[in-house]
Amino acid sequence: MSLRGVRKADLFASFVVFLVALPLCVGIAVASGVPAELGLITGIVGGLVVGALPGGSLQVSGPAAGLTVLVHEAVQRYGLAALGVLVVAAGLVQLGLGALRLGRWFRAVSVAVVHGMLAGIGLVLVAGQVYALGDAAAPAGGLGRLTGLVSLPGRVDPVALSVGGATMVVLLLWGRWRRGTRLVPAPLVAVASAACATWVFDLEVRRVQVQGLWNAVRVPEAADLGRLTEVGVIGTVVAFALIASAESLFGAAAVDRLPDGRGTDYDRELMAQGAGNAVCGVLGALPMTTFLVRSAGAGGAVSEGARTGARTKASRVLHGVWLLLFAAVLPGVLGAVPVAALAGLLVCVGCKLMPWREARKLWRGQRAEAVVLGVTAVAIVAGNLFEGVLVGLALAVAKTAWEISHVHVETEDQGDAGLVVRVLGHATFLRLPKLLDALDALPHDRAVRLELGGLRHVDHACAAALEGWAAARGQALVASSRMTS
Repeated sequence: MSLRGVRKADLFASFVVFLVALPLCVGIAVASGVPAELGLITGIVGGLVVGALPGGSLQVSGPAAGLTVLVHEAVQRYGLAALGVLVVAAGLVQLGLGALRLGRWFRAVSVAVVHGMLAGIGLVLVAGQVYALGDAAAPAGGLGRLTGLVSLPGRVDPVALSVGGATMVVLLLWGRWRRGTRLVPAPLVAVASAACATWVFDLEVRRVQVQGLWNAVRVPEAADLGRLTEVGVIGTVVAFALIASAESLFGAAAVDRLPDGRGTDYDRELMAQGAGNAVCGVLGALPMTTFLVRSAGAGGAVSEGARTGARTKASRVLHGVWLLLFAAVLPGVLGAVPVAALAGLLVCVGCKLMPWREARKLWRGQRAEAVVLGVTAVAIVAGNLFEGVLVGLALAVAKTAWEISHVHVETEDQGDAGLVVRVLGHATFLRLPKLLDALDALPHDRAVRLELGGLRHVDHACAAALEGWAAARGQALVASSRMTS
């Protein structure tokens, strides 16, 4: 990529993305319970490595806000030293999924499950950051954080709460000023204002701990690799890989829907994300996804680079360059940022993650889908992200199976010839009680001819039940070549 080939629109877009990414990289790292520099490293890798690889041309990669809760839990359980191994392994899983051309299958995931995942992540993220707004320690687990809000008012630091609240107000008000947001993104204005006010008035609030970019890097050692034999670690790796992949590819789909959006090669994008996560893991940094969540913090619904006029991948590469220059030249600036200000920023991000409009539409038109969304979100809050998504997927599959397994029984009285009973539709074990009730209700003193030609599908349980019923009544089954068992 030569400088001559960089358009002005791409150069401007890259700088805007950098300004949006800077506070969010730091905020996601702090919320994940790791040094702030690790968020910057992930942003740098997302620009310099993933940005240069083939895949979607407009998506910008950085720390995964959707994995904040899961990363925090993993660091608490396995230690910061194990984070690099987890991220490396997750990246390799993504590379394998992309090589097997499984990226496109992420588009087959139920929309209700996706929205439920985002709602659950948003709820847990907001619940956790409300404590950080007041410089208070957050309980473990999503459910504990929600129930702990009752006793929170007596434990908050009013000064920190004021800083965090003011950050949210500035973020919301500046975001409504379109001309201002085009010049300077609202997240940067809000966090910078909080840092300046804290410095000018010498407020006693907790600030971001800075240790230097190079000191934050931790290459996994051989002893760390041995953790991959643990069942819990394997489950965490799978969760990292699947959730990061889903968030990235959903973001790619959002960018593709733009008027100027270019069709994303989902398998290549997945492999690019996997390569980026592998590099992040080698450096001991956070897992990455595309900017689906960061754009929410900036007030958009798609990639910030696309929103600001980017036309080539130069914008996402250059944003990594700006992050690297900042981390190398001005690392001490981070030490002036109040943690409460970053918490206020992430509370807004978490609120925008929750799909209020989509949930209302589903509730009005498809109540069953709305239930799937709600159950997925509740399961994430009550358990964890991976378990919640599995519960949502299982419920969505069960709902679909129930809806398509319609079976209908028609009876025709042919006088002395007896009754002709036709079974139509899809006979599965889910409808077996209904089917047997209808057959058992037939009169026992009449001859019955059972015709199954109208069945498009019959599973083994129904086939065995029909054969048993026919044998007990001494009847023959008239089947069709379309019927399978």
